[in-house]
Amino acid sequence: MPIVRAELEALLSELVSIDSRNPWLIENGPGEGAAARFLEARIRALPVEVWVDEVEPGRPNVVARLRGAGGGPSLCLNAHTDTVGDASWPGRSMDPVIDGDHLVGLGAADDKGHCAIALLVLESIVASRIRLRGDLVCAWTMDEEATSLGTQDLVVRHPTDAAIVVEPFGLGRVTVTHQGFGWLDVIVRGRAAHGSAPDVGIDAISRMAEVVRRLDRLERERFSACPHPLNGKTVYHASTIAGGSDYATYPASCTLGIEIGTQPGETIEARVRDIEAIFEEIRAEMPDFDAEVVVKLHRDPFEARGHEVLWEAIAASTREVLGRDPVAAGENAWMDAALMQGAGIATLSVGATGDHLHAPDEWVSIPELVSVGEILERTILRYCG
Repeated sequence: MPIVRAELEALLSELVSIDSRNPWLIENGPGEGAAARFLEARIRALPVEVWVDEVEPGRPNVVARLRGAGGGPSLCLNAHTDTVGDASWPGRSMDPVIDGDHLVGLGAADDKGHCAIALLVLESIVASRIRLRGDLVCAWTMDEEATSLGTQDLVVRHPTDAAIVVEPFGLGRVTVTHQGFGWLDVIVRGRAAHGSAPDVGIDAISRMAEVVRRLDRLERERFSACPHPLNGKTVYHASTIAGGSDYATYPASCTLGIEIGTQPGETIEARVRDIEAIFEEIRAEMPDFDAEVVVKLHRDPFEARGHEVLWEAIAASTREVLGRDPVAAGENAWMDAALMQGAGIATLSVGATGDHLHAPDEWVSIPELVSVGEILERTILRYCG
């Protein structure tokens, strides 16, 4: 059944108005509980099995399973309910606005527009009374923006044969690969001393400047010079820095927080070795140089495998809806596709265009969401049988 634009706008507006900022990233963020309760209430009206899996206190996944008749493969649609941001546009970020073909609001693109379209697709398939052979699982997961605890839990409790992660990377694109990432602390140690005692003190901040200069060189000479053919340049940027105690004292330590990427076939251990090689360069000039790398969080890159049947279903559906073949694409951003694929679930990703993600005036294309819904519904009918 066709997705009705007005119904999509109303549903998405309700979702955007619910505060589901991720507390791991946003101080005083309430988490996904209210959004999960809203979705659960609507899904309970359908003839499907429903789970509210509390992954952390007050922060559940909502999972619906439409049982098939048997003999067909199972498919999961995965969209996430947590959001990031609003500090620079408070007071209006959760007050959704329709601006032409765009719906503007926090999480409109990332990822509440796709939460809404997954629900409407599920409702449409139920209303059609078509009996699938394989199971359809729709999952609205928590914590994608931080440590991805929701999808980690999902793949254990509700495994399927294949999955489509719905994220805002543009209509007609099918993501088949994306970068991994690491959040790392680079810690440089100096020696505290009175500011008038340069023969005693060692300036950790000054030495950190040497590390930053060489990290920037690594980014220019290797990452920018050798981009991945689909995923683009390996991500690297400085994120946070802290050090020192007061104006009159040599700083005993300095900590630089960075985000750094990994491409398919690479590991975070390779990035740590890159940084440790920088330490050795500096130590050749400053024998008492003291530093270490601490990996705070890392996720592996994604590369689709065993997805050929799912690809054909998406491709045929895309041709019917858009009149053209889909484009196999890569992303330099990370998403839960890597965890789904890592659990042995053949995974691809599709979605509508959005912009200003995590920033003021985030928006999603309403017509593209409608088209994504049509593609997803046709794909489900083809794949699940």
